Amino acid sequence: MNRIIINGANGYVASHFAAELIKNKNQVFALVRSNREFSPTMRMKKILDDINENREDDYKNLKVYNYSLLDKDFSLSEDELKEIFCEKSDFFHFAASLKFAEKDKKEIFETNVEGLENAIWLFLKYSKPGSRFFYISTAYSCGNNGHPFLEKFYTNEDISAFRNYYEQSKRFGENVLKKYIEDKRLNGYVLRLSQVAGNNITGITTTDYGIFDFVKRLHSFSRRHPGETVRISVTPESTQNIIAIDKIVNYLLTLVTIDKLPTIINLVARNYIKNDDIIKCICRLLPINILQVRELNPDSMNILERIIAAGMSFTGKYSNTDLKFDTTNIDLLNFPRDNEITPDSLCRMIEYVIKH
Repeated sequence: MNRIIINGANGYVASHFAAELIKNKNQVFALVRSNREFSPTMRMKKILDDINENREDDYKNLKVYNYSLLDKDFSLSEDELKEIFCEKSDFFHFAASLKFAEKDKKEIFETNVEGLENAIWLFLKYSKPGSRFFYISTAYSCGNNGHPFLEKFYTNEDISAFRNYYEQSKRFGENVLKKYIEDKRLNGYVLRLSQVAGNNITGITTTDYGIFDFVKRLHSFSRRHPGETVRISVTPESTQNIIAIDKIVNYLLTLVTIDKLPTIINLVARNYIKNDDIIKCICRLLPINILQVRELNPDSMNILERIIAAGMSFTGKYSNTDLKFDTTNIDLLNFPRDNEITPDSLCRMIEYVIKH
């Protein structure tokens, strides 16, 4: 039985990871913030019920704690800290702000950089020898790098080197971890996740991030303006790196069983999906005709095209990219090549999002 500590445990990837850990009889310590409606335990169990339809007796290996990412010792009591860190454990730092705009820069960096450093301090202070710290970063910390994104540390750069402040904050976070590895001998690792989609087998998709946010916006638009033909700024041949939630969870489950790991691992898809395949799927499923234009002059847009463009403030930054990610380390670890997302399986996920 492995002991796994997860902060931000109620997030999309973290909760699916926790569900599989519990199913496989691992001991999970979930750090979750309370809200006005539900306690941390209620929030966590509700999410797990939605994922796996767990029975109450499945929760005997789950302990949930109310925590505050930016507070000293996460605002956990001495007894709680002793219970969480009483044995060698793997600590997964999922907590993050997914905001990206300049107006949210302060919150983004407080959460994604200062929050990470606070978590590292907590880990160094209380963890037992042999424990490991896994920082969940993003493959898009590559920024505007035009070359294959290698599994190494890159220097911090100005915002002009990135598409948004989320990407920049995750790069800064990686270098915070690097500093503690070098200066404090932190047993730390960077896991760079690609865009995580739904379940590749069932098609069930409960995330509204990235392309699925785009799909929801187009669904709403097409209900108000059925049958319209609109242009959007997209390069049809450009690609997206999208990995299924069940595949990423299997990667994470495998990592906790391996003693010696590379410091940085790009947990990305080996296959890429063309924008053209995504747009064609959306046009089949919605009463809308989308024309893909490589360079669409904003001055030439009609009012409906401007509405769509306004909703693409995040996803639009990735519609003309063709990023490539190094997969040397997942190859060295012999991670399986099956269960890759295809245009057909992604279309099933898009259909699920539209219907739900």
